[in-house]
Parts: sequence; structure tokens; C-alpha cells
Amino acid sequence: MDADASGTVLKRERARDAVLELIESRRPGDAIPSERSLCATLGVSRPTLRAAVDELVAAGLLVREHGRGMFVAPEKITQELISADLALSVPQAAGAWSSRLLEFTTLQAGARVGRKLRMSPAADIVYVARLRLVDGAPMAIEHLHIRAELVPGLSADELENGDLYEHLRERHDVHVHEAVQAIEPTVVTRAEAGLLDVPELSPALLFERLTSDTTGRPVEYVHSLYRGDRYRIVSRLALGPAAAVRPVEGGHHPGIPPGDFARGEPITSSTRGDIQSGD
Repeated sequence: MDADASGTVLKRERARDAVLELIESRRPGDAIPSERSLCATLGVSRPTLRAAVDELVAAGLLVREHGRGMFVAPEKITQELISADLALSVPQAAGAWSSRLLEFTTLQAGARVGRKLRMSPAADIVYVARLRLVDGAPMAIEHLHIRAELVPGLSADELENGDLYEHLRERHDVHVHEAVQAIEPTVVTRAEAGLLDVPELSPALLFERLTSDTTGRPVEYVHSLYRGDRYRIVSRLALGPAAAVRPVEGGHHPGIPPGDFARGEPITSSTRGDIQSGD
């Protein structure tokens, strides 16, 4: 584990979650407290809070206005791709993947993560921050939150080697079944740029995923940052049979001009990760 990064990543993560709580409790355009006030309330340093706020600004959740303060950003437009059987096929991304731990600890879930995992804020989770590498090059920063009671004895080796879901199934009898994942464009902060070996404010993809087991119980909440210069998502779309579901008025599918699917047929989508060469 990287001793220099240990602790710093967790503090920024907790500060980020606290500010997200404020954002989610307010409406677009509402002000949030100043950085000085938030530092005092959360008990964190100004650089730590600023790094967390910078991440939320880059993600389009907060807006800074010079001389006025910080405000909740306007709501984003959401478009779902739903296949005929309500499932997506996600083959493994290209390249040889490995991990390097930045943080590995057990702590209380807190209000926001507890709400996502449907558990008490005082219940324990395993928090993991890890740098994901492809062929030895940094590709992504992952922040994992896993129900602690499901993974007693979870080891650093499991988090750094092999497939995590395979370890969950074989060593902890946790069988993941489905996940809801959102992907948004963003840019990296100075701290993230240092870990990913890219310039500050480089483009990136922000992934947020909630994974459930075969009983429908949330198992894991993850948000990850992938390098925009090396990683892309490729979706194969196929028009399915006519469906009874009517299209949303005025809506359209991403990359497809409005009106092309006027009857509202569902889309079958197969998505894969595609690693670009580092030339």
C-alpha cells in the first residue's frame, strides 16, 4: 500500500461524501456553505476540502461563482439504454489489469453510503481505494464501499490480484447478480492527475455503480475515475421488436437523431471497455 497516499485519499473521500449529502438535500441553484465553514464543520484542512470540492465541480455537481460562493448545479439529462431482457452484456476490457492499494480500512458507512447500500449509517463497511493499472500503466482510481459483514477476512491480496467478484463468490459466498452503472464525462483534479500520471484537468470518465446479489441486496457501491485519453466505451446497439412502452415525449437515444425510433422499440446494448494505445 502507498504509505504517502494512505489516509489522504480517505479524508478526501469522506469530505466528498459530506458535501454530496449537502448537494442531495438541496435543489439546483441553492447555495452551500463556504469552504471555511465546511472545513470547521467537517474537521478537515482547506486543501483536503478543496480537493473534494474540485472533484464535485469537475463532475458537474457544484458550480463556483466568483465573489458569490458555491451552488448546486442544474440537474443533468439522463438517458437509459435498456435491452430487451433488461440486461447488458459487458465483456472484460482489453489489456492485462492489476491493482495497487491506496487505502484499505473498515469504517462506518455514513449517511450517504448507508442509504445506497440500504444499511444503518453506523454499520461497518470495508472502504477500498485502489489504482487500477493496465499493462503496468495507471488507468483508473476506484473507490469501493462493501458491506463489512459480507466479507470477513477480506485480504489485500484479493483486492490487488484477480477478479474481485470471483473472490467474492469463491471465498465469501457472495454472488453478485446485477448492477446499475452511470457514466459521465469529467476532468481530473491535481491529486488524481498525480496518481494517473496525466496533466491536471485532463479529460476522464466518471463511473458510479451499485451492485446487488442474487437476493437483490446491495453489496457494493463504487465510484471510479478512468483516464479519458486511454479508455473509451464501445456500445453495440440493435433495434429490438416493437414494444408496448411508449417513448418519452421529446426524448431521443444518445447519438441517434430524434424521431429515428418513433415507435419506441427497446435497444439491445452490448458494452465493452476499449484501451487505447499510449503512443
